[in-house]
Amino acid sequence: MPSETGTVAATREVWFDGRLVPLERRDIWGLVDNSPIQHIVITPAQRRDGHFPLKTVLITEIKEPEDLKGLPEGDIVLSTAPSLLKAAREQGLRTCIAFFIEGGQQDLEEASRLAAGHDYAVVDFDLPTNIPLELIIARLQKSNTVLLKAERTVEAMEVAFGVLEQGSDGVLLSTANLEEIVRLKNFLARQGAERLELHPFTVREVRHIGMGLRSCVDTTGIMGRDEGMIIGSTSSGGIFVCSETHYLPYMNLRPFRVNAGAVHSYIWRPGNATDYLTDLRAGTPVLCVNTKGETRALSVGRVKTEVRPLLLIQGVANDVELNVIVQDDWHIRVMGADGEPRNATTIQAGDQLLAYVCTPGRHVGIKVDEKIIES
Repeated sequence: MPSETGTVAATREVWFDGRLVPLERRDIWGLVDNSPIQHIVITPAQRRDGHFPLKTVLITEIKEPEDLKGLPEGDIVLSTAPSLLKAAREQGLRTCIAFFIEGGQQDLEEASRLAAGHDYAVVDFDLPTNIPLELIIARLQKSNTVLLKAERTVEAMEVAFGVLEQGSDGVLLSTANLEEIVRLKNFLARQGAERLELHPFTVREVRHIGMGLRSCVDTTGIMGRDEGMIIGSTSSGGIFVCSETHYLPYMNLRPFRVNAGAVHSYIWRPGNATDYLTDLRAGTPVLCVNTKGETRALSVGRVKTEVRPLLLIQGVANDVELNVIVQDDWHIRVMGADGEPRNATTIQAGDQLLAYVCTPGRHVGIKVDEKIIES
């Protein structure tokens, strides 16, 4: 729900209901552990016997006073019992009250009143209509309670996020269906991702500029044939350099790699930040982009820098002059404006490539408002 300032919560919380999944189901838990899923509701027994990644925020279901023993201050507990949650708050725990509403208007009003006194509330209803969710959203809009709707499919989860335009603050997804959990993993991977507006880049000059240092960016992820990174010599924008997912006659593909370009180049990172290629280290997040402008963050595994012949490609996109310096070799691919990769050494003046354009001005990679001329 909105904060005291009246602003709507900027992010959606997605909790996975692990109470439905036995710990021996390693196929499901392995998928959950290696996904963006962070918030997991568990039983006290699962908390005692399970092994969860450090990223995990555990929400422990409590049914008895004994369930509160040993829980560290600041943890989240979930219960349908107000008396247990009162004891949890006195213990320094954050509380989530859970409701199943089937009694109509009076139960809805009571649930709204009780929910306003807790950090979180999970609601479920006896009927498939979204009207009761709309009503409880309206009643909690001035509270600081994070409202989550219980759902059983990712499709229903996305509907819940759209109710009354602002939707619920989050969803508790209850399923032991492996395919549904894969859908959840993919949904979370897309959340919060930036979308870049890509423009046609008209090549004006292609020139061999001799030897220099170029860097390959190896990531800890696998990229697709329509993915790559934005690389450029100026903070005004960069050119779409493809991942190594396209035919190489004498070697295996390297789908984790972008042969990015000369070491002075900018590479775009999440949050519209940039780094020089020489600044990248293992663990640095970089932006992977596809031909639709959809992005996701990948972590750098290593950066490999070697002396190679270099090729300057310069031109104009959206009335802005841009250039990129890549390795002078046929196997380097730069994305065409038509979404088809182009071999770097075949590019000529007049060709149309794909580029990203932004307002120039960077200080240690962070966007700043200043007058700047780069050439």
